Amino acid sequence: MANAASGMAVEDECKLKFQELKAKRSHRFIVFKIEQQQIVVDKVGDSTQSYDDFQASLPADECRYAVYDFDFVTDENCQKSKIFFIAWSPENSRVRMKMVYASSKDRFKRELDGIQFELQATDPSEMSLDIVKERAF
Repeated sequence: MANAASGMAVEDECKLKFQELKAKRSHRFIVFKIEQQQIVVDKVGDSTQSYDDFQASLPADECRYAVYDFDFVTDENCQKSKIFFIAWSPENSRVRMKMVYASSKDRFKRELDGIQFELQATDPSEMSLDIVKERAF
């Protein structure tokens, strides 16, 4: 277990699942949560799930971290993939929760080697599929 600067431990399963997403492409997304002073895997979406499925997996009133493997085809007709890190901090989540997630984010993100883009969202519109597409191209 790695120890984050904020005192937040990162469960080994977080890094294992991320490696599976990155190298084996066996997951579409992973949602992480902070539980008892450590970051743990909350939900895993298999490779057949959509961006809508991913958005639906995020709670409306609690913070989460997530990674999403976005597949797309370029104008040159090349199949590409970009890994997004999303810091989900809804407006109506508790202030203390927002502070804990904000202070642990950078250190956790460094544990996940291979993230290409980051989004921070307080509302679903701030992480719409259009925004993801725009960042990826």
